[in-house]
Amino acid sequence: MRIEILGPLLVGDDFGVPYLPTAPKPRQLLALFALNANQVVSTTMCIEELWASRPPRSAVSTLQTYILQIRRMLRQIPGMDGTDMLLTRHHGYQLVAGREEVDLLRFKDRVAEGGGLIADGDYALGAGLLREALGYWRGPVLVDVQAGPIIATHLPRLEELRFSVLEQRIEAELALGLHHELISELSGLVSQFRTHENLCAQLMVALCRSGRQAEALQTYRQFREALIGELGIEPSSRIQQLHQAVLTGDPVLNPPPAHSGIVRSLDLLERGAMSRRG
Repeated sequence: MRIEILGPLLVGDDFGVPYLPTAPKPRQLLALFALNANQVVSTTMCIEELWASRPPRSAVSTLQTYILQIRRMLRQIPGMDGTDMLLTRHHGYQLVAGREEVDLLRFKDRVAEGGGLIADGDYALGAGLLREALGYWRGPVLVDVQAGPIIATHLPRLEELRFSVLEQRIEAELALGLHHELISELSGLVSQFRTHENLCAQLMVALCRSGRQAEALQTYRQFREALIGELGIEPSSRIQQLHQAVLTGDPVLNPPPAHSGIVRSLDLLERGAMSRRG
């Protein structure tokens, strides 16, 4: 059994053969259950997702028809029982699945495990688990499903979570001295997210540690131009300090010694100041 929402919706067998409703509303409802796997989704939430603030008079009976269609579809999956998978609960429904069967749950488990390892100083294994977690994403969440108000509230949160994990993984790999290997990936991310401060800082640090100071300075100039042009604001004091550190060749930008702890690229100057005061 496979349930995937980190990209196009997929509910299918272990080989990835899909078993999905073709009609938009049952498909949308199944996506809502998959997004909340192992949690009870109330009838009220289902109706709000499908019809927002304008449900038809037949909403409850129509919803029950969709539930029957989904169960009929689930029963087609080899070895599955649609009735046991989609349970009727008090005033709601629950899609039951193992954590390894749902890509979002696998993602969250790997992130928790990887973050714990990084906190304990095992950057290599921790970063590897975060990279594995990010590999579960196949595109925007539920990109092929019509999103009602309930699903729509989840989408930006999940994208923010993915981005946070990506930044954490990059910081761990910078701490491992993988600055050369990260430059290409970071260059692409900075081109895509022109006003994202920490990505810019990460690329500046990777370039500086690779002996490419001029490119690090150019990265800052392009970031500042984008920030002023698109948002009408100047860079924060932290990244201005990072820019100054690149100009002066501040040793705080050197690759960190082993087991020195992970510091966000934007916070390197603050860590350096604390070290000098100590």
